[in-house]
Amino acid sequence: MIEPAVAGVIGWPVAHSKSPLIHRFWLKKLDMDGDYSRFPVAPERLGDFIRALPAMGLRGVNVTIPHKTAVIPFLDRLDETARGVGAVNTVIVTADGKLEGFNTDVEGVRAPLAAAASIWMPYADHVATCVQIIGAGGAARAAACGAAAAGYSDFDVFARDPAKAAPVAALAGTPFGKATLLQGLGPIRNPDDGATDQRYSHVIINASPMGMAGYPEVPIKLEDYYPDTIVFDMVYAPLDTALLQAARARALATIDGLQMLVGQAAQAFEIFFGTKPPRQHDDELRRLLIK
Repeated sequence: MIEPAVAGVIGWPVAHSKSPLIHRFWLKKLDMDGDYSRFPVAPERLGDFIRALPAMGLRGVNVTIPHKTAVIPFLDRLDETARGVGAVNTVIVTADGKLEGFNTDVEGVRAPLAAAASIWMPYADHVATCVQIIGAGGAARAAACGAAAAGYSDFDVFARDPAKAAPVAALAGTPFGKATLLQGLGPIRNPDDGATDQRYSHVIINASPMGMAGYPEVPIKLEDYYPDTIVFDMVYAPLDTALLQAARARALATIDGLQMLVGQAAQAFEIFFGTKPPRQHDDELRRLLIK
């Protein structure tokens, strides 16, 4: 008898996770015998849980806050993307019983940014586009790599501790990147004192927990930014964050956390279950996710 394929998501807390709804939706559409569940795992029990995955019969787990970097020492190997990011959001049990880590968050960032860039036209006398990443954890690392994969090359990373932000800025693989105190968050201005029309465009990515329930809001004044700014909030609980509301009020282009969540889940689903998810049903899935 073939056992059903089972995977899940771990975090602390994890009750807010929408991943079970996404994966169960795809499993049902494909008429596959499988399941996907939440597993609350306290930080001090992370190693015990991860090492028990083979015995539990799980295909693997997605990994969310606060375990994306802490899980690495308990794994046998990392794929190239996870190794480059230095964070893991997907763990699988391989055929030989080993634990391998992946990072599908990178694709979850790259795809919507690439789609936005394809319809976005910078102003005349445009100097460059600066990606401003808020945060210094695993999600910020994925944001830097995903934005670089989407074709962006100038990065500033804002965090309470610039020492933690500096390695994130370096992940873009270009010399254009620096770490800055969170209080310095704001648009880059042309140093020419307005003598020309040269200007910077901006992509703002909130890769921190700010904006989630129980956390402070992102300390940013969007009225200081140009009208072609793209605002990407990786938070999805709540989905309609104060940052996105403020961006829409200024008619700025926005990317919400569900676009990233579904994108990273699609790659994880293929890793867990060995088949691509039915993305032709994305509109129906999104309606379920925002109920």
